[in-house]
Amino acid sequence: MPGNTFGTAFRVTTFGESHGPAVGCVIDGCPPGLALDRAALQAALDRRRPGQSRLTTPRDEADQAEILSGLDLDSGRTLGTPIAILVRNQDQRSGSYAGWHRTYRPGHADFGYDAKYGLRAWQGGGRSSARETVARVAAGAVAEQLLRVRFPALRLTAWVERVHDTACGHLDPLAITRDEVDAHPTRCPDAAAAAAMEAAILAAKARGDSLGGHIRLLAQGLPPGLGDPVFDKLDALLAQAFLSLPACKGVEFGAGFAAAGLTGSEHNDRLQWREGRMDSASNRAGGILGGISVGTPIDLRLAFKPTATVLQPQASADDAGNNVELQAKGRHDPCVLPRAVPIVEAMAALVLCDAWLRQRGQVGDPWPGLAGPVASDRDP
Repeated sequence: MPGNTFGTAFRVTTFGESHGPAVGCVIDGCPPGLALDRAALQAALDRRRPGQSRLTTPRDEADQAEILSGLDLDSGRTLGTPIAILVRNQDQRSGSYAGWHRTYRPGHADFGYDAKYGLRAWQGGGRSSARETVARVAAGAVAEQLLRVRFPALRLTAWVERVHDTACGHLDPLAITRDEVDAHPTRCPDAAAAAAMEAAILAAKARGDSLGGHIRLLAQGLPPGLGDPVFDKLDALLAQAFLSLPACKGVEFGAGFAAAGLTGSEHNDRLQWREGRMDSASNRAGGILGGISVGTPIDLRLAFKPTATVLQPQASADDAGNNVELQAKGRHDPCVLPRAVPIVEAMAALVLCDAWLRQRGQVGDPWPGLAGPVASDRDP
């Protein structure tokens, strides 16, 4: 099945189904010599894993990463060969789907898979399940470690900005840290808004319903020059990455859709040199112009739809041509946003790492005064 590989220089292929034996990824293109921090990789998976709080699915998965290849056995450094990472599924309950596996679930990919392939993995949705994103987070953790060695000032921070009709108050986005984001199970750094979001999610869960909302991402500490015109613009690749996530329905950069209501003079960011670096007093472009990073923070917002599975009767149809009523059951997140935060950060890391390696391959590494790309025992 095509469509399972992402990236050009840093290529990631994910595999596995929601209720299969395992999910995982193969990373091809990671340079040799990176001292891979296994604990940091596992910490990334722990942030995504189910069962974290009352706000997430109770599916109990340890999500322990097994690295099968690509590392030197003595030093733990990357070899430059494919890195295979496996995460075993341990708490599948396929029986929860058995009573209605011939019925297409509203809001899910069931009918589309049947229409395309003539069959589908009905247990938990197979490849269309958010379980597949375990592999993305594992690969993103490797990409982020590689980026941090090359760009030590890098900060990739995502947070829940809105759940349904409850939004964060005014915060300084440049100052928000992952520790602040993770301090509350909603992953909203505004304490008052987080409490209201939690109450709204739990109320929807009690009704057998679900909620959507917004996630905001800020990438700081990157140089200008990343991204390739015309078709491989950095914002285009980021948008593709995020729209490939389950439940993500929209992406906007900087001022986003609000820019349509501005004049050109209002929207343009005034450029200025500051301490030898190009800067601007505003960031309505979101850190990208002409598809190329300009050195200001990459600022974007993602819209996520409500979780498709709701525990209320819904009109639907089956694969025999009948219109039926579906009463769904099973273990599902009443709101995907809290666990989507580390997935968003991972996809951003994959795109940015790929963009840097493509830049290095095309024109070299033109940014002076920064650390080398990877740690290595060899002379440069």
